Amino acid sequence: MSRGRAPAVLLGGVASLLLSFVWMPALLPVASRLLLLPRALLTMASGSPPTQPPPASDSGSGYVPGSVSAAFVTCPNEKVAKEIARAVVEKRLAACVNLIPQITSIYEWKGKIEEDSEVLMMIKTQSSLVPALTDFVRSVHPYEVAEVIALPVEQGNFPYLQWVRQVTESVSDSSTVLP
Repeated sequence: MSRGRAPAVLLGGVASLLLSFVWMPALLPVASRLLLLPRALLTMASGSPPTQPPPASDSGSGYVPGSVSAAFVTCPNEKVAKEIARAVVEKRLAACVNLIPQITSIYEWKGKIEEDSEVLMMIKTQSSLVPALTDFVRSVHPYEVAEVIALPVEQGNFPYLQWVRQVTESVSDSSTVLP
């Protein structure tokens, strides 16, 4: 390196160092959130409830985290999905069912990769009703193995969660639900 270039390289290094001090405070909030991302993904994958306290808006609401669930069921078409949705609401196994049309499912079945267009049902119910909901769906669903999976709702709009519980309350009081 020649003597004439050394100061330029040195100044470049000093300038980079100074810029990093200027930008570092702006990047810290982003970096700290990125560091929490693996923990959040691990928590979602494990099904463990988050260790963070609920936001102040939920405290004192009386909602028990996980007492309401969102269940997911796939159906071969809208007709089947509507029939099942109406039946689970009529039987008070669910307060509400959303139908999400035209999803594409790719899965392995009997050693072969399959791809189908399906309708996804998102069913809101009490967590205590998930076994009865599953039994009912299995009894009326056309698939050999019906997809019925449920995730507990940890937080949400308290009046909505309360409504889900009220609508399905009479079923949760009885011990059995017949299809």
